[in-house]
Amino acid sequence: MIKTRLRALGFASIFAVVAVQSASAQTTTLKVHHFLPATSNAHTNLIKPWCDKINKDSNGRLQCQIYPAMQLGGTPAQLFDQARDGAVVIVWTVLSYQAGRFTKSEVFELPFLIRSAEEGSRALWAYMEKNSKDELRGVHPIFMHVHDGAVLHSTSKSVATLEDLKGLKIRAANRVNAVMLTALGATPVQMPLPQVPESMTKGVVDGAMVPWEGVPAVKFQEIAKFSLETPADAGKFSNSIFAFVMNENKYKSLPADLQKVIDENGGIEMSGQAGRRAFDDVVEPFRKQAIENGDKVTSLSQDELKRWQAASEKVYDAWFAEIAKKGGDGKRLLQDARELLEKNRR
Repeated sequence: MIKTRLRALGFASIFAVVAVQSASAQTTTLKVHHFLPATSNAHTNLIKPWCDKINKDSNGRLQCQIYPAMQLGGTPAQLFDQARDGAVVIVWTVLSYQAGRFTKSEVFELPFLIRSAEEGSRALWAYMEKNSKDELRGVHPIFMHVHDGAVLHSTSKSVATLEDLKGLKIRAANRVNAVMLTALGATPVQMPLPQVPESMTKGVVDGAMVPWEGVPAVKFQEIAKFSLETPADAGKFSNSIFAFVMNENKYKSLPADLQKVIDENGGIEMSGQAGRRAFDDVVEPFRKQAIENGDKVTSLSQDELKRWQAASEKVYDAWFAEIAKKGGDGKRLLQDARELLEKNRR
């Protein structure tokens, strides 16, 4: 009888171990949703490689099901909430498509602040951990980044001075960019990137602030006739804050070893890699492609840059006022951002 019971207990233990091993070996599928087409640089050089990496690192236990171009519905502005509410597991999005919601993080969108995507992305992650985690409640941040910096593309008029901007309708990527364009004398029209090509072709806007990285995704090399950059040693006209975030409850439900896989493929190092590999590294080839298609690329003169920077002081004042309304100290936050950018210079 005792032997029978021991044997039964032994079998039960074996079955329990097998059940645990079977459960741990199950594949977890992560629905990943974003707003650009599958042919875009961000999809092919950032999002898909990340998914391939976690699949490899988890021995196949984590796999992504990627839905580009808003295939699961909604608008780009709704992506963050889709991840937070669990409609999808992971999203890649521009946080400031929801104007005024991520105010502290918007410091990295202020004009003439960021020189490169790599340093800006590393600084953004460090800044978020110190100052703006509360803006990401409900999601688990995997990595964050900025792009390679906005370039002013136009169809019918070359812009070289502040006077050239007056009366032009220019696509603004976000709220801060819109405030800047207003301060410079242009009329901002805020819209997500996928809407820009048709708007420029139909004359709804005369130009657009778009980084070089985004040019092929919307075939700007076939649309824009003129492109204006800041001087090589200066901060870019503006930027946007991107986030690759996961539903918090889904992250917490993963076994510890799979959480580790996610974490080891995120954080400040992955943020920097996202900035460099997907943005800084493509500037020259995408810029060259545009020039070969007839785009006339010029840079602001140093004297004109000073005029644009002086006019943009109003943008900083407006952001300080928004932070103050929420009980924050904008000047301290800006100083933190500048110190982190300097610390992460490459």
